[in-house]
Amino acid sequence: MKHGKKYIESAKKIERARLYDTAEALGLCVESAKAKFDETVEVHVRLGVDSRHADQQVRGAVVLPNGTGKSVRVLAFAKGDNVQKAQEAGAEFVGAEDMMQKILQEGWMDFDIVIATPDMMGIVGRLGKVLGPRGLMPNPKAGTVTPDIAKAILEAKAGKIEYRLDKTNIIHCPIGKASFGTEKLQENFDTLMGAIVKAKPAAAKGQYVKSCVVSATMGPGIKINPAKFATV
Repeated sequence: MKHGKKYIESAKKIERARLYDTAEALGLCVESAKAKFDETVEVHVRLGVDSRHADQQVRGAVVLPNGTGKSVRVLAFAKGDNVQKAQEAGAEFVGAEDMMQKILQEGWMDFDIVIATPDMMGIVGRLGKVLGPRGLMPNPKAGTVTPDIAKAILEAKAGKIEYRLDKTNIIHCPIGKASFGTEKLQENFDTLMGAIVKAKPAAAKGQYVKSCVVSATMGPGIKINPAKFATV
């Protein structure tokens, strides 16, 4: 894989074998973000669990104190009084069967998150094959299936993100934009990692956080010492 000059320049400042402390790693991450757009800073955490086992799943959601820097378009599935509550909370799109048909028949996907009340899951369930592979299927564990739809929408707008294991036992999450600076990124990072460590399954044995890497969208990965996240 070939990299551009800016990437190569940034990579020279990073010791590939070194495990950095969080503040220094995030500082280097911000410094390496040299694209013409405001790059997203992402965290990639490999856990010592096996996602194939139900009792070793790690999944949840957390509101980042400084948000993600991204405007989120919310699709809310609701009916009755919840329609107005969803609209007042700031959902861009609110509906029921009409929204389901729009997605199925038109392939419409102009939204970033789907939130639904429990009584709407009969309708939303029919979208499983469309929303599931894209990570958009509402889920109670992520707080996106809830009777308090207004609260869920407000949290999504405030910077709530979902974390979940992929098939290789890694969690990938954005923690903000490079323009946030090191301090705000550190606050978001600590909040996310605190939630992941707290979500450690009882069935997990040995070292829980195997590795942790941060990177800007176009920048090199920077390793953080996983010993910091050791749990008893």
